[in-house]
Amino acid sequence: MEVLNLGILAHVDAGKTSLTERLLYAAGVIDEVGSVDDGNTQTDSLALERQRGITIKSAVAAFTIGDVGINLIDTPGHPDFIAEVERALSVLDGAVLVISAVEGVQAQTRVLMRTLHRLRIPTLIFVNKLDRAGARYDGVLREIAAKLTQEIVPMGEAAYLGTPEATFKPIVQEDALVEVLTRHDDALLQRYVDNEPLSLHQALIAQTHQAIVHPVYFGSAITGAGTEALADGIRELLPRARTTGVPLDGTVFKVERGPAGEKIAYVRMFSGTTQVRERVRYGDADGKITALEVVGEGPAATIRAGQIGRFWGLAEIRIGDTLTDFRNVSATEQHIVSGSAFSPPTLETVITPRKRSDKGNLRVALTQLAEQDPLINLRQDDLRQETYVSLYGEVQKEVIESTLATDFGIEVDFRETTTICIERIAGTGQAVEFNKKDANPFLATVGLRVQAAPVNAGVSFELEVELGSMPFAFIKAVEETVRETLHQGIHGWQIPDARVVMTHSGYSARQSHAHAVFDKSMSSTAGDFRFLTPLVLMTALQEAGTTVHEPMHRFRLEIPTDTTRAVLAALARLRAIPQVPALAAETSTLEGEIPAAAVYELEQQLPALTRGEGVLESAFERYQPVTGLIPERPRTDHDPLNRREYLLHVQRRV
Repeated sequence: MEVLNLGILAHVDAGKTSLTERLLYAAGVIDEVGSVDDGNTQTDSLALERQRGITIKSAVAAFTIGDVGINLIDTPGHPDFIAEVERALSVLDGAVLVISAVEGVQAQTRVLMRTLHRLRIPTLIFVNKLDRAGARYDGVLREIAAKLTQEIVPMGEAAYLGTPEATFKPIVQEDALVEVLTRHDDALLQRYVDNEPLSLHQALIAQTHQAIVHPVYFGSAITGAGTEALADGIRELLPRARTTGVPLDGTVFKVERGPAGEKIAYVRMFSGTTQVRERVRYGDADGKITALEVVGEGPAATIRAGQIGRFWGLAEIRIGDTLTDFRNVSATEQHIVSGSAFSPPTLETVITPRKRSDKGNLRVALTQLAEQDPLINLRQDDLRQETYVSLYGEVQKEVIESTLATDFGIEVDFRETTTICIERIAGTGQAVEFNKKDANPFLATVGLRVQAAPVNAGVSFELEVELGSMPFAFIKAVEETVRETLHQGIHGWQIPDARVVMTHSGYSARQSHAHAVFDKSMSSTAGDFRFLTPLVLMTALQEAGTTVHEPMHRFRLEIPTDTTRAVLAALARLRAIPQVPALAAETSTLEGEIPAAAVYELEQQLPALTRGEGVLESAFERYQPVTGLIPERPRTDHDPLNRREYLLHVQRRV
């Protein structure tokens, strides 16, 4: 059976989970259609999803339409979970974008459609809630053409809008079909001009497969109107999973924990086959598959290209890893992931357990959550016994709080959300401390030079000393400590890009007493290098200097034209940098950049500024130098910038 990996995407409350339930019911997978209001849907498994009626984690359900096996990946629509959406998109063959017939095209709908276009994912559009009061047909089509894409083809006609009897009748609207298809097919246009027979259905299939044209269906997931026509469109118009023989190539798009705490990885297979007890490579590790399930088929011995599987036994696997053949070492290097790098989270907060006795359990639980979502970054402050967690938005607090309470029995509180800045090195600095000289209390010589590296280059560590000048374990200790220390620069923020060169090295050779007892007071250990390196590195950083950069979001505002002046004044107060407005008679567009710290405030002010008609889209764009007061981040280490206090703490530990 051919396989189609299908995604359902939509703005919050457009009805995508209800549509999932309807499709599963029509396929005979479930006995009754679940209700988001009643909290008994198939794919919303988290307690908060049922409570709030929003989808947070992508879930996979399987069914068949005719002779096609569908793996249905229900994706989040809330802006705080756009990382989950993009993660799911990377494994899709096709998508259904759901729009409400009442609310029409929303801000997040446009974000999703642009992402689908960028990734060239074939997409059908389903206009839902045809039975609701205020449902529109022509008005929504005009909105789609104006705000999403003009390359749409209505696949039928709707009647009795706004009533429980609303229906959708599939009818080929030949004139509209010819107009759209001939814009992208010169040969088809020539046959039309020459009055020759046209294969419109085949041309529609071809252009839908190429993500050029988007068929539009109307209906109601609640009543079932139009869903049969949509199912036919999914089967006929969307492409099947492409399958190739070798090499083995799969992408991990979800990781969860089983009842016994074991890791279960969801993998979309793009090529090749693998089986139980076979050793595979993933990320920087490898492991043996101990158990395997094919979604839609259950436990299996083998999985092939095009399918989605659940893998057991890969203990260190993470979301985003690529599965390759253990024997093909170069496959990982050759693999190119189609998709986009996720924007970094720009907010963070301190999370604390309500019961002091839960401190240790909270750290374990958060580590497991971070494994399931690599975009949740944890930062531990051992001095204050606090844990920081990074966020995309305020709703994530509720998700983490609900998950910790439900899955781990831990109740938590959050502090006020703050913005995550970074530091960049301004110049070049160097420092050295010699063994048994000056105020160096450690049996080690370390010299380091630091300088700026290109944006997104990461941290590089190089040697100007001979590799054999001292044991490699000591050099490795310096490198690891350099990388760890750069998580907190002069102002406490991470330095993501830097070039660090080791310029001096030296150590005291191993000394033993007469009875061959190792004497640490006379011999260098890796600890000497780990303790000395932060002092040397921070001295070099102070000489080089660093600048603090804050995250900037790219924004797009659609507002009533007569509110432009008030909105521009608000943007100025929020330190936004708008471009020249695109003014129009009724609705105008403002684009530009705004500090991430001000996005939430803009969201709060916008309804009052625009009479509730303003629409805001924003996404991380870049970092820019902070102007004015430099924000400081509390340090979570023993502060090598304060030498006296640092040595007191470190020597006490020793």
